[in-house]
Amino acid sequence: MRVVVVEDNISLQKGIAYRLRDEGYGVDLLSDGDSAADYLRQEDCDLVVLDINLPGKSGLDILREMRARGDARGVILLTARSETQDRVAGLDSGADDYLVKPFEMDELIARIRALGRRRVRAPRDSMVLGAITLELSPPRAIGPAGPIDIPRRELSILAALAEANGATLSKEQLLDYAYGVGSETDEKVIEVYISRLRKRLTPHGVRFRVQRGIGYSLVVDAL
Repeated sequence: MRVVVVEDNISLQKGIAYRLRDEGYGVDLLSDGDSAADYLRQEDCDLVVLDINLPGKSGLDILREMRARGDARGVILLTARSETQDRVAGLDSGADDYLVKPFEMDELIARIRALGRRRVRAPRDSMVLGAITLELSPPRAIGPAGPIDIPRRELSILAALAEANGATLSKEQLLDYAYGVGSETDEKVIEVYISRLRKRLTPHGVRFRVQRGIGYSLVVDAL
């Protein structure tokens, strides 16, 4: 599980990151609201630990923006405020859980585990992308005229981008999906795969957005 920690108290941020990594979680760290909002619009993660009082955009504003665009990732709010109305405001904005500072790291870890158990997704057999249906087990793409000839590794990249729900995935992440974690395959092969997928799928309303130096995301046109 990958957790994004948005906290401007650097000592607390480092403490949370150390404990999460010790528990086996992947961790990304952000310290201000504006950077966090941009990151969460573009990048994929499983859960957000989000301080309310941040430089720039507030944690509540970030949370409201996430929910307004249909982002259902788990969010645990952190705040020094203990008043009931602040907790209510956080939960009403779409938070899954709420911790008041100071808190024990054991409690944060327990809440992350509990939220992870609640949010396990039921496996999907297929996804609709524009005019095609992407079947996931076994993987294949079906267009209006029948199955589309797409090699297995390209299908795995397409499935990864589809399940990222508009978030940007790096070349390294896509290599992990296509070849497995730790592969020494050159990242440039991803450019080739995306180019091939683009040629096959653009006529069916499925496009690929490139963010240079960052990665790729999937764009599905309304039919």
